[in-house]
Amino acid sequence: MLLSQGEEPARTADPATRRTVADRLGGASDASAAGHASAAASAERSRAAERRADRRAERITGGARELEQRLADLLRGGLASAERSDHTLWEETAARMVDAQAPGLAGRVRELGSVPASGPGWPARLLEECALLHLLDTAWLGLDGLPAPLAATVRTRVGLTASAEGPAVRDRWLVLAQHDAPDGRIVTRRIWLYGGESGQTALLLSFGAAGRAPALSLPVGSVIDAEVTPYPGGGRLRAELGQRFGDPAPAASPPAGGTTADAVAAYGRALRDDPWLDAWPVVLREVIPAPSGDGWRLISSVDGSALPVAPSASARPGLWRLVALSGGEPLTAFGECGHRGFEPLAAWFPELADGIGARGIVTLV
Repeated sequence: MLLSQGEEPARTADPATRRTVADRLGGASDASAAGHASAAASAERSRAAERRADRRAERITGGARELEQRLADLLRGGLASAERSDHTLWEETAARMVDAQAPGLAGRVRELGSVPASGPGWPARLLEECALLHLLDTAWLGLDGLPAPLAATVRTRVGLTASAEGPAVRDRWLVLAQHDAPDGRIVTRRIWLYGGESGQTALLLSFGAAGRAPALSLPVGSVIDAEVTPYPGGGRLRAELGQRFGDPAPAASPPAGGTTADAVAAYGRALRDDPWLDAWPVVLREVIPAPSGDGWRLISSVDGSALPVAPSASARPGLWRLVALSGGEPLTAFGECGHRGFEPLAAWFPELADGIGARGIVTLV
């Protein structure tokens, strides 16, 4: 009858079709549920990380307050008492800072304990270190009231880790120096870069277990085309090496550099952002090494200003390489300028401008 009236009969989906539709609907529902579960899990992980960070901050705060009491006891008893006291007392204080998860404070406490045995003039150096440690303690205790860049510096100095952030800087980076130093049970490799276009200096850190070389290694004196991302904090000196473009190439010439007076001024500006900074990387141009009393200094042939060589560098063969390289003539040197003087790390032959090229750089560490 339906056919005779020109109508189509009602269609009923076959069982296979019904199963396919149900499977699709069920799959979509499962995917949505999985997405919600993943988001919930991610949120819970974030909350757990915040709770851990809060607990660690509380422990660091307790450690900073204990350290303030230790410094007050030291000054109340007089600096001379530090020479008579047992060095293990400072080690115990450092261990408590480690327990408080403040390795940066622990490291500074250990340095403080070694000052009385550092030779003549130690009371002045001990007072300086006490003042810097007190400044770091009070900065942490008043962290919420600090500007964001300084607060980031304080977190780093206390020992909290951070990730590289901000836009990456692509440049042709000259590898100025590379130096390995033991740091407890690890080896720390420091690599200094200079951006030919940006004019920025960057410090790369790489770590390895004791007895093993760190993974990152760059040929000193070469130029790499790469992206570098800075870490937060004052000065934004430390950076992370990102994507590289092509192979390292020989450097044509050293950076322009400045005078010794310029180096001191640069270190002073850096201290505004990081009061605990021991030194700042600088390139000195047209300087001549010369003896000065019991040590050495670098004299600028441009303006006559001078910068003492750090006492720690006087005991290393790198200083004598620098003196021999100069031969009494002005040269370009790279190193770190700090409150103890200049630490030479690399230098270029005075004849570099005459075509020696990348072979003109000499490492001093």
